[in-house]
Amino acid sequence: MMHSTPRSEANRAAFERMVATDPVLVDIQPAGDVIPGMTATTILTSGPPLEWPDYVGPQRSALIYGAIHEGLASGEEDAVGKFESGKIQIEPCHHHGAVGSVAGIYTASMPVFVVENRSAGNRGFCNLYEGESRRRLNYGVYGPDVKERLDLVNGVVADVIRRAVVAAGGVELKPMMGRALRMGDELHSRNTAATALFTRELAPEFVRLGASSSDDVQTTLSFLAESDYFFLRLSMAASKVAVDASSGVDRSSVVSAMSLSCKGFGIRISGLGDEWFTGPHCTVEGHFFEGYSKDDLVWMGGESLVTETAGLGGFAQACAFPLQQYQGGTPEAMIANNLAMYEITVGEHPDYVIPYFGFRGTPTAIDLFKVVETGITPVIDGGLGGRDGGQIGAGVIRAPIECFEKAAEAYEQRYGG
Repeated sequence: MMHSTPRSEANRAAFERMVATDPVLVDIQPAGDVIPGMTATTILTSGPPLEWPDYVGPQRSALIYGAIHEGLASGEEDAVGKFESGKIQIEPCHHHGAVGSVAGIYTASMPVFVVENRSAGNRGFCNLYEGESRRRLNYGVYGPDVKERLDLVNGVVADVIRRAVVAAGGVELKPMMGRALRMGDELHSRNTAATALFTRELAPEFVRLGASSSDDVQTTLSFLAESDYFFLRLSMAASKVAVDASSGVDRSSVVSAMSLSCKGFGIRISGLGDEWFTGPHCTVEGHFFEGYSKDDLVWMGGESLVTETAGLGGFAQACAFPLQQYQGGTPEAMIANNLAMYEITVGEHPDYVIPYFGFRGTPTAIDLFKVVETGITPVIDGGLGGRDGGQIGAGVIRAPIECFEKAAEAYEQRYGG
């Protein structure tokens, strides 16, 4: 007979907090108006905190371009000078209740989804998807085409969806996400069903808005129809409120954050506060777009793996066999990956289920000690960036075990063996 321990009890409490979340999209507002600690001269980016000289490659470029797009700098040289002097401040997304896709650039004027956890009251934020182009600011690319698309999304699209959401009294995300899993999404690299369900949910409000803003509504609906990934940012914000709800449980060894920067991988642990435990870059098995190979791969940040932290994405891979066409692999490998995640988690999600496994709940709440003891690291679905910026492929990413080993040592120092 297994006996509970203070750690197992704490982990169960963290798990229960995570799965009890009730994420509701309540608004879309400029980041500077709603994100705690955000100022007019703050730029948020993905990953554990770094000093400005440590940002390299496309993540550094994305920060520079974000400053230019926001009007904080007149050009690249001016932006670098202001980062060096501290006139523009860089902060990690996770430290402000937000999560960033790839480089994760937030500036004060950018509209963000405001997702409220009605079971605990905490909020999570994510900015909007830039569109289907491989050239995007969050992939470290900027130019007239990127600016035009950002202006469209942050202007017309965000405004129409905000008015529809407010008129609808908010949008409950958990039922939609559960249904999307049963329709073939895993809510990280595949969001086709979820985007369609979201659009359908707001359809009556779009019709009403069309009476006074027909061109803007038509533009927004066309954007949604072309953007299968649109819902990812809502999945990320919903997952952020879930993992934040699970944090701060004394003695819990549950992972409360996973994040990538250009320098490597990092995790936080529920019972160890806000400390980051960092390690090298991930390993990857990727499917590269024509003209690219693994030699072109470069890491530029990423926090969409908050979905895996909350029991989605790679932890629901067996829901989404069509991902093979996008990121490679086989059904057999996806099944094996997914089953392995049950070995390193605390429990099974009661609302997110996998039809292929007889509607078994997704493996949820990663236990760092199970990772260290088994040697099984979290499997993550994700896009892959290129050395010159832009997206060059997608694949299955494996977190490095070094982060978990460091966290286990810190846990034992604090709480004992």
